[in-house]
Amino acid sequence: MIDKDDFRPITRNRRRATITNVKSETVKLRNGATAAAASDPKAREALTKNLQAPLNEDKRKCGLYDKMSCHKLQESMLSSASSFKNYRGILNWCVVMLVLSNARLFLENLLRYGILVDPIQVVSLFLKDPYSWPAACLVIVSNVFILVALYTERKLAMGLINEKVGLLIYIFNLTAVLYFPMVVVLKLPSITPVGGAFALGIYTILFLKLYSYKDVNRWCREKTQAKARSLSRSLSCPSTQSASGGMQVSYPGNLSLRDMYYFVFAPTLCYELNFPRSESIRMGFLFRRLFEMFLLTQLLVGLTQQWMVPIIRSSMKPLQEMDYSRMTERLLRLTVPNHLIWLIFFYSFFHSSMNFVAELLRFGDREFYRDWWNSETITYFWQNWNIPVHKWCLRHFYKPLMRRGAGKLLSQSAVFFASAFFHEYLVSVPLRMFRLWAFMGMMAQLPLAWFVARFLRGNYGNAAVWLSLIIGQPIAVLMYVHDYYVTHNQDDPTVIEAL
Repeated sequence: MIDKDDFRPITRNRRRATITNVKSETVKLRNGATAAAASDPKAREALTKNLQAPLNEDKRKCGLYDKMSCHKLQESMLSSASSFKNYRGILNWCVVMLVLSNARLFLENLLRYGILVDPIQVVSLFLKDPYSWPAACLVIVSNVFILVALYTERKLAMGLINEKVGLLIYIFNLTAVLYFPMVVVLKLPSITPVGGAFALGIYTILFLKLYSYKDVNRWCREKTQAKARSLSRSLSCPSTQSASGGMQVSYPGNLSLRDMYYFVFAPTLCYELNFPRSESIRMGFLFRRLFEMFLLTQLLVGLTQQWMVPIIRSSMKPLQEMDYSRMTERLLRLTVPNHLIWLIFFYSFFHSSMNFVAELLRFGDREFYRDWWNSETITYFWQNWNIPVHKWCLRHFYKPLMRRGAGKLLSQSAVFFASAFFHEYLVSVPLRMFRLWAFMGMMAQLPLAWFVARFLRGNYGNAAVWLSLIIGQPIAVLMYVHDYYVTHNQDDPTVIEAL
C-alpha cells in the first residue's frame, strides 16, 4: 500500500509547474521521472495541455460573459452626435408620401373640373390670328442688330473708326435691342402676352450676348494693340492647330458670320474666340434630350391648364374682396402646382434644351447649373441655379465695378438691381402693365439674403431658401394675374382662360 503522504511533494511540484516556465524548471512526473523525460512528444504535449488549461478556462468564461452582454457605449441614430447618415429609406418615404398626396389632389381636381387640357388653346397663347405671326417676325428682325455689331467690330479691327465712335454705335445698337421690341409689343395689339414674353426673352439674351461680344473684342484690341487692315487669316491672323484637332482662331479672324452666329446660337452668354468643343455628336444623347423636351413641354402645358388655371380663377373673388383667410388658402393651394411646374421648367430648359443645343453645336462646356438645391444662403442659390447668367454678371458687370473701386455690397446690389430690371421688363411689357411686383420681389432678395446669412445656418438656411422659392413665386403670380384681370376686362371670362 502506498501512503497518501508520498504524493504531497509531487502535488506541490505539479502546482508549481503551472506558474513556472516549462523550459527552465525541473518537474517530477507522477511516476517520479524528471522533466528530462518530457522530451518525449506525448509527455510534452500532455504537459502543455496542463499548462494551458487554466488560461483556456479563463478565456471561455470571458467569451461566455461577452455573449451574455448586450449593451455598449453608443448614440441613437437620429441624434446629432451619431455618425449615421444613411437616410435613404426616409427619402423614399417622402417621395411615396409626395406622390400619394399629389395623386389625391389630381383626382380631386379631375372630379371637380373634369379634363381641362386643350392643345388648341396653347396655340392661341402665341397667336391671335393663325395668318399673322408678329412675335416670330420680331425675332427675325433681331438679325439686323447682330449684323450691326459684326459690322462695327470689323471697322474697329481695320482702324476705320476709333474706339469712341464704336462705343457710340454700340450704345445705340444695344439700346435699340431693348427698346425696339418693347415698343412693338406695347403698340401692336396682335401680339399675345406669351408671344411678347417669348420675343422679349430672345432680345434680352441677344442684348447680353452682344454686350459680351463687344467687351471681348475690345479686350483683344487692347491686348494686341494691333489695327489689322485685312480680314485674311493667312495674313493678319494665322490660325494654329489646337490640341483637339480644331483650328484656334486669333483676333481679328473671329470677325466672321460663321463665328458670330455660332455664338448667337451657343448655350452661353459669354463670348470667347475659341469655345471648348466636343469631338462628335452623340445621336443617342441628342434624341434623349429631344424626347425629354417634347414630353416635359406637354406636361407643363397640361399641369398649367388642369391645375393652375382653376386655382387662379377661383382666387379672383377673394382678392377683389380682400378676404385674407381665403386669399391665404388660395395661395397655399397654388404653391404646390406652381413649384412643381417651376421645377419641371428648370429641368426642361437648363438640362434638356440647353444640352440638346450644346450637343448639336458640339459645345463643350455643359455646366449650366450647379447644386442650387443644397443652397444654405440666398446668395449661393442665385450664383448656382443659372450659371450662364451668373458668369455674365461676374465677368461683365460685377468684376468691372470692383475694379473701378466699388465695394462688394454696392456691386452685389447693382447686380440684383439689373436682375430686377430684366425680370420686370420680361413680365410687365408683355402684360402691358407696370406694377413692379417682379422688381420688388428681386430687390427683396437683398435683405432676405442678409437675414439668412446672418441668423440661419445649415439645414435652417436651406429650408429658408426653399421656402422663399415655394411661397414667393405664387405671390407674384397672383398679384400679376389679379392686376391683369382687373386692368383689361374683369367681366370677360375668357381673359382668365387665356392665361
